[in-house]
Amino acid sequence: MKFSYPAEKFKAARSNLMLPHPKGEAASIANAFAECAFAISKVDSADLDDYARELLNRLNALIDPVGLRDPADRGMYTIKAEKLSIEQRRELSSTVDELASWFDLKSRTS
Repeated sequence: MKFSYPAEKFKAARSNLMLPHPKGEAASIANAFAECAFAISKVDSADLDDYARELLNRLNALIDPVGLRDPADRGMYTIKAEKLSIEQRRELSSTVDELASWFDLKSRTS
């Protein structure tokens, strides 16, 4: 039960990263960031193996808005999404996919 909420949220994040992006790529990435944040908020790192911990660390680094400003109040996730390089977008997509799969498996086997 402890893995089902994060599994659901990471699946939603993965869906946000899939084409098409009706409101634009940055909006889809920002929505994925929000879903990931909801998932992460319910995760106790003591319940994770080293692989999942590393994925979460990688994800947190991609989401972290440190150093960014949002004077127009557009939303930090949107600002961060617009700043991601192509390589970072690939890494985000891959990391979210791996986390969605990991939590899905754990939710079905625990």
